[in-house]
Amino acid sequence: MERIENMSKYDTLWAYFRNKREPEIKLSFAKIKKIAGIELDHSFLSYKKELLTYGYTVSKISLKSQYVVFNRID
Repeated sequence: MERIENMSKYDTLWAYFRNKREPEIKLSFAKIKKIAGIELDHSFLSYKKELLTYGYTVSKISLKSQYVVFNRID
């Protein structure tokens, strides 16, 4: 897949996945803030399709426990 330039405020987070090969990555909201420098908000749901360009998808978002589970697409 071709990466679209200037995609979103989540580019730094998506870049985190660029060289990852783990089948599943679980990140807390705090870790996402540390990686991307931004708070996770409701707009994340609109932007998460961009993550597909890095070979991952979102399998679970827990607002109560404040984490996101990402799964590798093969």
